[in-house]
Amino acid sequence: MEGAGRARSRRPARRLQPERHARLPRRDYVVDAQPGTRIRNGVTLREFSLALAGEVETSLRRGALPVVVGGDCSNVLGCLLGLRRAGGRGLVHVDGHSDFFHPGNYDAAARLGSAAGMDLALATGRGEPILTAWPDVGRPLVADADVVQIGERDAADPAYAYRDIEQTAIERITVQSLQAQGTGWAIERTLGRLGARGVERGWLHIDLDVLDQAVMPAVDSPGTPGLTYAQLSEVIGGLVGSGRIAGLDVAIYDPDLDPDGKYAPDIAAAVATGLASATASATRENR
Repeated sequence: MEGAGRARSRRPARRLQPERHARLPRRDYVVDAQPGTRIRNGVTLREFSLALAGEVETSLRRGALPVVVGGDCSNVLGCLLGLRRAGGRGLVHVDGHSDFFHPGNYDAAARLGSAAGMDLALATGRGEPILTAWPDVGRPLVADADVVQIGERDAADPAYAYRDIEQTAIERITVQSLQAQGTGWAIERTLGRLGARGVERGWLHIDLDVLDQAVMPAVDSPGTPGLTYAQLSEVIGGLVGSGRIAGLDVAIYDPDLDPDGKYAPDIAAAVATGLASATASATRENR
């Protein structure tokens, strides 16, 4: 299912071979503040998130594994809302940044906030009600203790912007620790937390800036160190293959930074390989 944003090619979606392909209309981007919010496009994002939640919930109730492709990290809000409405909970947040900006750690009056840089804070109930309080499920979309964040690369930087995340119950696996201990270790640690919390149907969010900029520069905030495509496939395969992931979204690829479409096939292949691995793992376990 392609959820948000735009792409110059439909090949990535076709490469995933979905049983059903839905495309939500791309909303107009507004630079200036909208009424009643200090989050840029906050009103529009709420409307879009509600629409996306409906698609995700429908897929989950059909027994499908929804894959949301496109747009930015704010997609995770609609995905989590749909998950909660369908009876699931929990989040694995795979991202090169923790995306934990909220009014408690920046001056909301001085600048407009960007939901793509605060999606994890919003999902855990920090920030304006327009993107934290939702019909049917209230606030938050996910409890701190039901979140695992994988891939933060800047936690050791003295100027690290999200330092207060360290005081939460969010499980954190930096990209440096993943590279040192191995992908398998990170998967095992993540599944251990989900199991301890009784999370049986969680959501997997993937911001493609978790990939190293050497292999994926076509994102808004490229950086290093980061994952390889093979490591991303392993993370997807290990988590989805566990049976504890109900759906996933893949965001932040910017086609304007990839005018020749060089990186889109690599993204699609990495996700497809991970999902194929998960299917093979589930098949073996069911024999």
